[in-house]
Amino acid sequence: MEDFQVLILAAGKGKRMKSKLPKVLHKICGKEMINILIDKVKKAGFKKIVCVLGFKNEEVKKVLDKNIKIVIQNPQEGTAHAVLQSLPFLKKQHILILYGDHPLIKKETLKKIAQFHKRTNADLTLLITELESPNQYGRIIRDCEGRIRKIKEFLDLRGSERKIKETNPGVMCFKKEVLEDNIKKIRRNKKKGEFYLTEIVEILYLKRAKIREVKSIYPEEEGLGVNTFQDLIRAEKILRREILESFLKKGVKIFSPELTLIDLDVKIGRDTVIYPFTVIERNVKIGKNCIIGPFSHIREGTIIKDNTEVGNFAELKNTFVDSFTKIKHFCYLGDSQIGKKVNIGAGTVTANFDGIKKHKTTIGDGAFIGCDTILIAPVKVGKNAKTGAGTVIPKNKDVEPNSVVIGVPAKKLIKK
Repeated sequence: MEDFQVLILAAGKGKRMKSKLPKVLHKICGKEMINILIDKVKKAGFKKIVCVLGFKNEEVKKVLDKNIKIVIQNPQEGTAHAVLQSLPFLKKQHILILYGDHPLIKKETLKKIAQFHKRTNADLTLLITELESPNQYGRIIRDCEGRIRKIKEFLDLRGSERKIKETNPGVMCFKKEVLEDNIKKIRRNKKKGEFYLTEIVEILYLKRAKIREVKSIYPEEEGLGVNTFQDLIRAEKILRREILESFLKKGVKIFSPELTLIDLDVKIGRDTVIYPFTVIERNVKIGKNCIIGPFSHIREGTIIKDNTEVGNFAELKNTFVDSFTKIKHFCYLGDSQIGKKVNIGAGTVTANFDGIKKHKTTIGDGAFIGCDTILIAPVKVGKNAKTGAGTVIPKNKDVEPNSVVIGVPAKKLIKK
């Protein structure tokens, strides 16, 4: 894909979502929808990406890879205007245009469009999605010979045109010179006062340009634009199902997929069992042959090694757990380093936040943490050390290896 450049249009405010957050920053399965799309673009083999931002662009910039070229559209006068602002930064022979609010486009589809576009020497290649209920999407209008003549916006549709099921989810691939030569010919839409990129299709048709199409084999997913919170929930359900099915195929046993939430960018090893009502957030890594749940909450940044158990109502955040460790019931472990073959008793809590900063708790290999132990970070528990039930270990009062501590505050138990 060396001679392709991807342009992502993400300047819109998203008025229908009725949110102060820019539309493309709303998360699906733990990840901003614009970054879901960008990940797919990269996995499809495209290296050069330009993003057009507008509404609250500083917030969007913060979550984007620094290698992505940013173009600011101000004022925001429609999709064609956004493309026009980007032209000075488009250097490659072919330009693939995507919309930031269509995060469910498959990487295979992006690759297929680019390859087909180049192989057929097309001036413009469109992705076509045939939907049972196109609702307020624009429609593909064809001539009497079946050739694509125009894309008509929903508000401009008349009569039987609204029964057309073919739509374009904003995916367009152009020869760069064709885009440059025709983008300025688009006129302002009288109803909305904006310049629509879709108008370029009719311009090219009338010039007898070579317009080609690729039909989506995943139309309901790839045709879904996220314009409302209802759309966001639909996208979430679709993507969560894909995530769960992917893990099942890899040998992860998920007893109740419909009662399990797993975010994007999660890794889980073979033969691990996930019980119902478990939530596993983004950027979590779980090893092989583990048992997780039920009612476990594994939060971002947590790493769980092989043969470990995390049971009922346990919450882990930014915590490393080494192999053969058991964390069975009613625990909170935050910002912690847990060694091998550790037993964490029911009700154990790491008090990691002092009101200003988060602090680390370290528990060595073979340690036994008694029920209802509270560890006030920063603190360390040495190898093979033990704490009695109900013990409170103050901050910076480290527990020596092979020792036993009990009480409030913790004191070393001396055998007589």
